[in-house]
Amino acid sequence: MKENYNHENRHKYYLKCHLIFCIKYRRKILKGEFDNNIKAIFQSIADNSDFDIDIMETDKDHIHFLISYPPKLSVTSIVRKLKQESTVFSWRLYDSMLRKYFWKEKTLWSDGYFVCSIGEANPNTVIEYIRNQG
Repeated sequence: MKENYNHENRHKYYLKCHLIFCIKYRRKILKGEFDNNIKAIFQSIADNSDFDIDIMETDKDHIHFLISYPPKLSVTSIVRKLKQESTVFSWRLYDSMLRKYFWKEKTLWSDGYFVCSIGEANPNTVIEYIRNQG
């Protein structure tokens, strides 16, 4: 596992978390073209950020991530960035579809989230669990 450590300046780290977001009101909209595009949006956000999405998978009304991140970032800042930017991009691309589900406000995700540090758990076990969602 030591070969998987990341290095920055004078510190070494290995931080990964399992993160889950739910669609507001548990609407079952993560399917088909929207599902594929929301994953592309999340990947684009990560590509332009200091964290990596190791894997992500959806299941109709929620999405799972395995995220690697440096100690300078908080999980809250990662969640905020992912939720805010994906909501804005989704509404630009799917305004008419999303209005059917969220008629009063331009929202997409529920307010909360689940996060769990994977600690010393084998990342392959977590990856396999996330792959088997949906």
